[in-house]
Amino acid sequence: MITQPYHLYVERHDPSQNMARFYAMAIEPTLFGHVCLTRRWGRIGARGQTKQHSFTYEHDAVALFLAVLRQKRKRGYTSRG
Repeated sequence: MITQPYHLYVERHDPSQNMARFYAMAIEPTLFGHVCLTRRWGRIGARGQTKQHSFTYEHDAVALFLAVLRQKRKRGYTSRG
C-alpha cells in the first residue's frame, strides 16, 4: 500500500538547441500488491518513451524516484510554469 501519492512532471527548454523535453514519474500500486515506478520522457508534444520498475517495498521505489529527480534537476529540468 502506498502511503502518499508521488507524481512529478518537469520540463527542460533550450531554444538555442531546439530543445523542448519533458520527464514524468509516478509511483502507483500494482494489482499484485507491489509498487510500480513509471517513468515517461521525450520531446514535448510527442508520445515519448516509457519504462516501468516494479518493487516489493515502497521505500525502494521512493529512493529511485528521488535519485532520478536529483539527476534531472542537475541537468536543468524545472517544474512547469
